[in-house]
Amino acid sequence: MAGTITHDRPAAAEGRQGGPLIVTEDADLLDDLLRLCAAAGARPEVHHGVPERGGGWEAAPLVLVGDDAARRVRGAARRRGVVLVGRDQDDSGVWRRAVEIGADHVLLLPDGEQWLVDRIADVAEGVGPPALTVGVIGGRGGAGSSTLACALAVTSAREGRRTLLVDADPLGGGLDVLLGGETAEGLRWPAFAASRGRVGGGALEESLPELHALRVLSWDRGDCVAIAPEAVRAVLAAARRRGGTVVVDLPRRVDEGVAEALAQVDMGLLVVPAELRAVAAAGRVASAVGMVLRDLRIAVRGPYAPGLDDKEVSRLLGLPLAGEVPVETGLLAANERGAPPGGDIRGPLARFCSAFWERAAVAGGGV
Repeated sequence: MAGTITHDRPAAAEGRQGGPLIVTEDADLLDDLLRLCAAAGARPEVHHGVPERGGGWEAAPLVLVGDDAARRVRGAARRRGVVLVGRDQDDSGVWRRAVEIGADHVLLLPDGEQWLVDRIADVAEGVGPPALTVGVIGGRGGAGSSTLACALAVTSAREGRRTLLVDADPLGGGLDVLLGGETAEGLRWPAFAASRGRVGGGALEESLPELHALRVLSWDRGDCVAIAPEAVRAVLAAARRRGGTVVVDLPRRVDEGVAEALAQVDMGLLVVPAELRAVAAAGRVASAVGMVLRDLRIAVRGPYAPGLDDKEVSRLLGLPLAGEVPVETGLLAANERGAPPGGDIRGPLARFCSAFWERAAVAGGGV
């Protein structure tokens, strides 16, 4: 059980990173709180009362006060991020004691354990604004969506953003291959197949291959492994908590796992070759994707069939135009030399991607 108390007070410790401060003399409660901190990947500071020097109380990103210690911290400075933790589900006095110490929340174990693990992990990771997450989908097979996804990620990383590229298509051959890093050390999707609940954002980032200054979550070369929707949700949520940008290369089908990915995408780019059959195919993809993703736009790729241009494709599909993806000659040859899509900073594809991210920055996170 967890409850929230609303009241105003200074945010002295807001925005700081680190482990929580635990205040309790209850040995059993302390064991439980240490276990939950370990599960969240945080190292706490433990005291029986308010630290004498005062700094720990003000500086800790989160303070966990055992119900046994409520009286001892009653005179401490008011601050945000104080949680009163108890066990007695029938003790109505816990709410009064929480108000007396200025607590934000009342949490009763064991019911509130998952909530508390999530809260500890949030402060340990220094959670800020979530990553701008862009999904890229092909309007038909061979539309070039994987190439665009890689180019967007490479450009984002080159411009100094924390960037994670996620390959959500197990049948796509692997984005690490497209980036020339199929042998790079790091975990691939099968390692996260059993993930449930919360995945640590920092641990996820550090475990993945680093290619061209960005992190890549792709597939290995083994048999195709089914990734449960819960695992997709947990992994993408962890990636978003790290901030920066997340680019997701999505398949054209929408199953439960893809729906979980789409639910965390801020904007989708539907890559549509400018030909009538591709437009027809893209219409079916857009219909399925649009059931989950509200903000879906098209990126038109030439050369153009007679009678078509980017605005006409946009009109036929009834979707806003994100831009025209330029044709860049020599991409295949460059890839064989180990250069990723978007790697040539003066190339038309890199310029398109740079303009895309610039619009995103001007819009404050939304393109």
